[in-house]
Amino acid sequence: MLIPYPCPGCGHETGHRVLKEGAELLVECSGCGHVHRVRFPEPAEIRVKAIVSDRDRSRVCEVELADDEEVAVGDHLAALCGGEAAGVEVTAIESGEKRVPRAAAASIGTLWTRAIEHVVVKASVHRGRTTEPFHISCTGEQEFTVGGIATAGKTSFRISHMKLRDGRVIRREGKAAAAREITRIYGYRL
Repeated sequence: MLIPYPCPGCGHETGHRVLKEGAELLVECSGCGHVHRVRFPEPAEIRVKAIVSDRDRSRVCEVELADDEEVAVGDHLAALCGGEAAGVEVTAIESGEKRVPRAAAASIGTLWTRAIEHVVVKASVHRGRTTEPFHISCTGEQEFTVGGIATAGKTSFRISHMKLRDGRVIRREGKAAAAREITRIYGYRL
């Protein structure tokens, strides 16, 4: 692998072959064969304001990012809220006066996020002509499977399909999704 860098031996910016990696790179100029060390500056850490929505409340937190890092809607990050950290998913990015799908960390004004470690999944359970609404409190990583059995309180039901946050509906038996991806689960009471 060649990296472009100015060579102190020949004075030209040429490709350099990496001989040894570490805090500094030991490289060899492909033009003149001069061997020297290269130190790349570490990216600066910046703190970006993050609004974290967690069920029915929101709070102002911070996310630490490298200033050259790029963030996109849907990325999973760790937000620092006071003395605790929370896993969050980016739902919107404010850069300047508008919302954008992705941006460099240095240009981000506010990240809009939602907590994904502990979530509440809505469920609609059918029994004959009636439908009962339920809320299932679980971890964001818990999986639900179409055709599988789920429990809400004392009610057990078979999952018929699931609507996801991205708008898709999963109907094929055996297909699964993590709780943090689900908008609503539909099923039939056992």
